[in-house]
Amino acid sequence: MKINDPKVLAEVMAAFERYEKALVTNDVAVLDELFFDDPNTIRYGVGENLYGYDEIKAFRAARSPAGLVRKLDRTRITTYGDDFATANTLFVREGGTKLGRQSQTWVRTAAGWRVVSAHVSLIDKPAS
Repeated sequence: MKINDPKVLAEVMAAFERYEKALVTNDVAVLDELFFDDPNTIRYGVGENLYGYDEIKAFRAARSPAGLVRKLDRTRITTYGDDFATANTLFVREGGTKLGRQSQTWVRTAAGWRVVSAHVSLIDKPAS
């Protein structure tokens, strides 16, 4: 299996960057598009456990658009073959006191790259 084929990596990086732009601008239509529309798709958030595309979509529709701006750090995208990838990043919200961690599993579908599993958590910022 080829890991981080440059062409596949560029595709996933573009999808990830599109997701990030949609997230910080609260472009719910793009966020909905980039999650795989399937009952097996999961998103664990800071305060919610969402099972299935419908729960994820309902969460996005109800979420406040305030305070979404953030700075990413140590983003790592890894592709495995042509159709599977992981994306992991750290983030800090403007004025935030916590360190955020985000993990995503991306799969190539007939409609393009889609998130099939995501996890977001917060921890205290390390002292160093």
